[in-house]
Amino acid sequence: QAYAIYKDAADKGIFNSIYQRSTYNVKHLRAQPWWAPQDGGAQLITAVNKLETNWKLILEEARSVLDEETGLFEPEAEGLRDTGDWKQYTLYQQGRKNKKNCQRTPNTCAILDAIPDSSSCKRGQVKLSVMHPGTHVWPHCGPTNCRIRAHLGLIIPDGVKIRVAEETRTWQEGRVMIFDDSFEHEVWHNGSSVRLVLIVDFWHPDLTPQQRRQLSPI
Repeated sequence: QAYAIYKDAADKGIFNSIYQRSTYNVKHLRAQPWWAPQDGGAQLITAVNKLETNWKLILEEARSVLDEETGLFEPEAEGLRDTGDWKQYTLYQQGRKNKKNCQRTPNTCAILDAIPDSSSCKRGQVKLSVMHPGTHVWPHCGPTNCRIRAHLGLIIPDGVKIRVAEETRTWQEGRVMIFDDSFEHEVWHNGSSVRLVLIVDFWHPDLTPQQRRQLSPI
């Protein structure tokens, strides 16, 4: 029944599509649930290679803050969790570095500083995301079509998966997956140990430099 309503809204131009239901949009941007690095061109390919090449260094720093999780990671605050425990450690928000948190992960933030399409993204964030067994995240859409979202797998147990639109995938340690989070997505953790990923938002590759400068933060 919900999808019938979404289809009607999409037909009327209220939503971009049944699955892409973001609010703060720019017209004529490519809209696809899943992305490959080559879809975003040379800069995205280079960024993905940089993240994957340095994944063990990022994991080492992530483990160091994860050991102090109770004090450093904050609960997901958007009311998206159905069950379980899901927390985050923010490094960049709305194109601004969290200097206090980056002091604990200096190498990770140095890597991100060298990826300006992410660290300058005013409509995105970069954060470590830890999810505990038994967690289910409701189907939801991100707020804007102006970004694409990368997940770098750091600790990936069995029994975890993510659905974006109609396709479900899982993570791999040391590998980046990319999707457009303005499309409906849902996450399950049916495993027995924590899942840890680095979430890295990028400006949508179709946005011009002028559009990026003019867009308001989200």
